[in-house]
Amino acid sequence: MIRSFLLFPLLLLVFFTSCTPDPTPAAAAPAVADGTDPGIAELTAAIQADPENADLYAQRATMQYDKENYDAAIADMVSALSIDSTNIAYHYNLADVYLDYYRSRLALRTLERAAALDPDQVETHLRLAETQLILQQYEDALRSLSEVTRLDPRNPDAYLLLSQTFLETGDTARAIKSAEEATEIDPDMTDAFITVGQLLFAKGLPRAEQYFTAAVAIDPTDPYALHAKADFLRDANRLPEAIATYRAASMADRQYVAGHYNAGLLYLELDSVPQALTEFDLVIKNDPIHIRGFFFRGYAREQLGQTAAACQDYSVALRFAPDYELALEGYQRLGCED
Repeated sequence: MIRSFLLFPLLLLVFFTSCTPDPTPAAAAPAVADGTDPGIAELTAAIQADPENADLYAQRATMQYDKENYDAAIADMVSALSIDSTNIAYHYNLADVYLDYYRSRLALRTLERAAALDPDQVETHLRLAETQLILQQYEDALRSLSEVTRLDPRNPDAYLLLSQTFLETGDTARAIKSAEEATEIDPDMTDAFITVGQLLFAKGLPRAEQYFTAAVAIDPTDPYALHAKADFLRDANRLPEAIATYRAASMADRQYVAGHYNAGLLYLELDSVPQALTEFDLVIKNDPIHIRGFFFRGYAREQLGQTAAACQDYSVALRFAPDYELALEGYQRLGCED
């Protein structure tokens, strides 16, 4: 009963990003300083005093980017490049802003210009490959990665990106081989070990577990590695071990509430409702706006007969997300509005 009930909330854990078509870039507008930020105001004054200093524009762009003022950041980086068009780092920074601003094709063109300026820069080809993967330009990504391995035959990042490229094009065998190559080149590359583990597990191969264990061994306090191993244990139906590993992830980093949240879900699957309630309490304690945390704490309280407290949790979840259907159903089921 609980397992089927949880399928829909579990889907909410998956977030999708997509690439939108890039508009034709208009002429760069002058960057407007954020008057509430003294650092930006100080740089604006410095630019007015020295308008041909490219680095000042680049510094202000970084501050604007950190504040998610993407248009202003782009305008500043364009200004910096108009003064010093050969600075590869400026191209990287502009591409980063474009990517975060969902303008992947503009990022691609920016990196292509960087590659033309200095064809022997390994980092440029890696960045190109990543952007080409986002745009699903697989043949181009393979060519970029071929350039990386030509320049640096033992570059682990290249092999990990090759693994992703092969996986997305349906060549699982080469995806596994490439990721394994990355682990051999860099025995501390956590992502590569996790990738191999996931690919092997998907094929039902028992040696998958050793790669998750190796990923955790690189840094036993890395919540990402612990979470990946916990996912493997969950999917292998080893739920008590999965719970312990999820909890270890959140205990390694108290801000990483996903571990407590997933442990709570698994406790519900095991009908261990009081333990689940404890985990959801910890989720909310460390993330007071975790909407699903409030819903599931309310659900656990409802199962334990704590109706008033459950209503309160459902109410908070609905305050954050008025269209949250499961919270609304719980609210109505208990007659909380009466």
